[in-house]
Amino acid sequence: MLKFAWLVIFLTKISLFSFGQIVLTIEQALDSAEVNNPNMISSKLSLQRTQFLLEASRAALKPQFSMSVDPLGYSQSRSFDSRYSDWYTSKSFTTSGTFQGVMTILPTDATIRLSNTFGWQNRESQIQGETNTNKAFTNDLSLRLNQPLFTHNRTKMEMQRLEFDYENAGISYALQRLRTEQSITRQFYSVYLAKSNLDISRAELENQKKNYDIIKAKVEAKLSAEEELNQAEVNMANARSSVLQYEVSLLDAKDNLKQTLGMPLTEDIDISVTIEATPMLINVEKAIYSGLASRMELRQREISIAEADLQMITIKAINEFRGDLTLAVGISGDNEQFGNIYEKPTNSPRVSISFNVPIFDWGEKKARMNAQKRAQTIAQLNYDNEKVDIELNIRQSIRNLENLRTLIDIAEITIRNAQLTYNLNQIRYLEGDLTGMQLSLYQTQLSSAQISIVRARINYKNELLNLKILTLYDFENDKPIVPVKELQYETMR
Repeated sequence: MLKFAWLVIFLTKISLFSFGQIVLTIEQALDSAEVNNPNMISSKLSLQRTQFLLEASRAALKPQFSMSVDPLGYSQSRSFDSRYSDWYTSKSFTTSGTFQGVMTILPTDATIRLSNTFGWQNRESQIQGETNTNKAFTNDLSLRLNQPLFTHNRTKMEMQRLEFDYENAGISYALQRLRTEQSITRQFYSVYLAKSNLDISRAELENQKKNYDIIKAKVEAKLSAEEELNQAEVNMANARSSVLQYEVSLLDAKDNLKQTLGMPLTEDIDISVTIEATPMLINVEKAIYSGLASRMELRQREISIAEADLQMITIKAINEFRGDLTLAVGISGDNEQFGNIYEKPTNSPRVSISFNVPIFDWGEKKARMNAQKRAQTIAQLNYDNEKVDIELNIRQSIRNLENLRTLIDIAEITIRNAQLTYNLNQIRYLEGDLTGMQLSLYQTQLSSAQISIVRARINYKNELLNLKILTLYDFENDKPIVPVKELQYETMR
């Protein structure tokens, strides 16, 4: 709740103080995306939809009660009585109400129905000049059981399907959270990289301005050739062009991040992030075990296998031998006096058994079963392939981390050497032993080395995040991660 309250305050600030710059950390960006990201919203709505469908089906298994009322019924008709070979006229005035309760027995897929109809009637008939009337209260109470025989439990199977749908939607929501975390983190690093490029290009521009001022003074003092001043102007113009280019790149990277976070593109944002690529020793066996034990994609494959098995049961029920058992007991009565309705009751028991016996289906059932067997095999193969892919990706990620760690070490050495080389050659440039074009090459080399170390660290952090998602284990903090929190029913309304 505290986290949610903080997020509401944070989003309120976004809407009310849009004229100020908003500085985001990765944690704040992830919290904002969980509320505003369209993909996250869609995935959460799908999860809620399947939960409500499951709750509705569970509620349908409980006793369902209904009441129907016919307050007024009147009819008059003239009919022919074959017993007396004469016509007669009948009038009827009725009022009645029916109370009904229905419940499904999940273990056996039976249905129990309790029904009670209470009413009052006034009937009159005229035949051969005689008038007969009947005024009475009536009540009909019955209890009926319908039990399918020699077939699968359709209600239980439907409940299993809904439970699988709900679990699958929860897994999809968790996977979407992980994908969103990865996407936001990568875009966060893209903004960081764009800022680093801009800072480096601005530092390069400052160096070029200093060099230009120095060479300009030397040219005015007749200590350097006019061509050196021209070259210095070209170098400074190129540096200024790079600054403008990286300013545009930074704005583009921020817009991409705002789109993912679900923020207005007009907001002015900045990021607060520190990237440190701390070398880590990762146990391959531990990583693979964690991935195979925790990856939700494997559970999705298991659900696919179970759903294929359920579909096979349904196919086997095509043109099946089936029976239905019906048991019913009832009691009815009528009397002019309400208290004497059951003075002379009538019992109405009923027992019936019916069978559906298939004879010939032209091979339809066999063909559908063969097709479903292939579907079951495909589901099993997908599960096995998923396990292999998980292990393969984890091994590749660990190798990439080792390689990136080496690249970071090389980049650190390169940037130290490039800085020393530039400093030495800047002195040579000031002494006139080096041309402006040659110094520009060393400046480019230094800038390239500076951005290379940033890229190497970002790539290492991205790969570490990729391994975290592949194994569902946080190796930086040495603990497993929970990809999705349990959603309470109250929070989903």
